[in-house]
Amino acid sequence: MNLSQYLEFVNGGNTVVGNSEEHKFMHEAAQEAIKITMEINTSYHETEELRELFCKLTGKRVDDGFSLFPPFYTDFGKNIHIGKNVFINAGCKFQDQGGIYIGDGSLIGHNVVLATINHDFSPDNRATMHLAPIHIGKNVWIGSNAVVLPGVTIGDGAIVAAGAVVSKDIEENLIVGGVPAKKIKSL
Repeated sequence: MNLSQYLEFVNGGNTVVGNSEEHKFMHEAAQEAIKITMEINTSYHETEELRELFCKLTGKRVDDGFSLFPPFYTDFGKNIHIGKNVFINAGCKFQDQGGIYIGDGSLIGHNVVLATINHDFSPDNRATMHLAPIHIGKNVWIGSNAVVLPGVTIGDGAIVAAGAVVSKDIEENLIVGGVPAKKIKSL
């Protein structure tokens, strides 16, 4: 299995069965992500150097307006898709096997977790993973320590309050907060 075959498989909404070929590939690919994130996180880099390392991590070019404050963590990296002028603050953790799509002008606060994997509910199949993408629209602001769960879409212009746990889609231009996240008000 190669990267393009794996991405086609996981982006097709397929389940990754424990100890399958896809599961083994996921673990092998994680080693490259760990290596690159260690490089990002363990020494100082100028802005352009960080952009280049992030491009290496994701396998895609990012816009010159992209900015990252380390440390940053991901266990895959190759299924992260970043729009223009995106800012990712320190301590973020992206579990991107299911796909993470961040729209232009979005701001990701300190220690945000974007998780695209759920393990199977059956104890006998716990190593099996169900993946679902996270879509973050344009000009979204996700506050510090928020968690966004698999399959969630956050509409353009929305704000996720600090500490929120987002388990359902958020309409555009809506402020949400709490656990689970609920509407606070419309913008």
